Amino acid sequence: MPYFDAASAAPLHPVAHQALLASLDEGWADPARLYREGRRARLLLDAAREAAADAVGCRPDELVFTPSGTHAVHTGIAGVLAARRRVGRHLVTSAVEHSSVLHSAAAHERDGGSVSEVPVGREGAVRVSAYVRALREDTALACLQSANHEVGTAQPVAEVAQECREVGVPLLVDAAQSLGWGRVGGDWSLLTASAHKWGGPAGVGLLVVRKGVRYAPQGPADERESGRSPGFVNLPAIVAAAASLRAVRAEADAEAVRLRELVERIRGRVASEVPDVEVVGDPVRRLPHVVTFSCLYVDGESLLHALDAAGFSVSSGSSCTSSTLTPSHVLGAMGVLSEGNVRVSLPRGVAEADVERFLEVLPGAVAGVRERLGAPRGAEPAPEEVRSAPGEVSSVTVDALGKRCPIPVIELAKVIGGVPVGGTVTVLADDVAARLDIPAWCEMRGQEYLGEEARERGAAYVVRRVE
Repeated sequence: MPYFDAASAAPLHPVAHQALLASLDEGWADPARLYREGRRARLLLDAAREAAADAVGCRPDELVFTPSGTHAVHTGIAGVLAARRRVGRHLVTSAVEHSSVLHSAAAHERDGGSVSEVPVGREGAVRVSAYVRALREDTALACLQSANHEVGTAQPVAEVAQECREVGVPLLVDAAQSLGWGRVGGDWSLLTASAHKWGGPAGVGLLVVRKGVRYAPQGPADERESGRSPGFVNLPAIVAAAASLRAVRAEADAEAVRLRELVERIRGRVASEVPDVEVVGDPVRRLPHVVTFSCLYVDGESLLHALDAAGFSVSSGSSCTSSTLTPSHVLGAMGVLSEGNVRVSLPRGVAEADVERFLEVLPGAVAGVRERLGAPRGAEPAPEEVRSAPGEVSSVTVDALGKRCPIPVIELAKVIGGVPVGGTVTVLADDVAARLDIPAWCEMRGQEYLGEEARERGAAYVVRRVE
């Protein structure tokens, strides 16, 4: 069964598997002890740290291992904010950061701090000028991911890092998605990553704090990992993580070329062979293995089940696949369609034949979901091109309250052709995805989105028929 969700967790690399088994026999003792078994464990830990530091491009004493990438993010943000409290309590993030960063930002606000969220363009990247404008005299820390986890878009980290350095603000880079493909360029101050993203075992994160960065570990500390990540380290997993990072980086250049070609094939074929689809993310500045697209009039959960039944494991940012019932904050920040969203993230070594079979199966899977939902066929509107008479306002109201994505958009599409050009359709909906998907539908269909009006239940979304 082809696994196409490497951005969530990459399959365990063979080198990681071998290193894990070997270190279970050699690395079980406490590396802080001076007896023979402890010294052997310490040698393994030091070698893993040096290998990871070489891959990152930092000094070994700047890098500590944490229980996860999320733990590294939380620890890194908290440590810098505490150490730079006299400078100020202002934190800057992008609107598309991983939830671990956004959760830290929310906790900081609850504690009395302030947060500025830099918007992104439709392709998912921040503008350097916009990021610079968010920096203030009281900014204690700035955060920017190296590449987005949902759409693959690469961020201008080196440029932002230079601007931050000039005004004396440390920059934390979440490199979870990109570190397996290469070093993060630029003069950043802190970096975090997670081993299960590059084919290492889960439960190992990296936190790098450059020398000279003010940092104060929070919570009870001990003598391990420079006091920044207390507790007994999972040495076998750390050894496997470092070994696999070195292995994937040795393969990265050649594999990136191969996967980028496959991703370009997916981007082109999906756009040409699946009607009413929006391929999202930057087409050039991106991770080599990630492609994301959204299908109009499709329930994301049903589409994922259909693809799973056909043998393909993919991910989605649609609200109907989320336990929170809210669409992806990344897609929302980009202002793109969220319904029927599919993220394909190819693992290293994926077979070209599996990609071809996916492209053969996808159109039928999308068509089947649309048919079950009663979606309209073809590009509406139609059936008449009658303009409203002078002074006449023709309008239709669609009650989609209580109906979830993509039903409100389907109901809009069914009635838009029945109003004259210049007339309006008002959609009443309480599904939060409608706020994103109705404007996106208008963008795709060339109709005019007039805005929304809050109601006691949900909101009213108004669309004017243009053509």
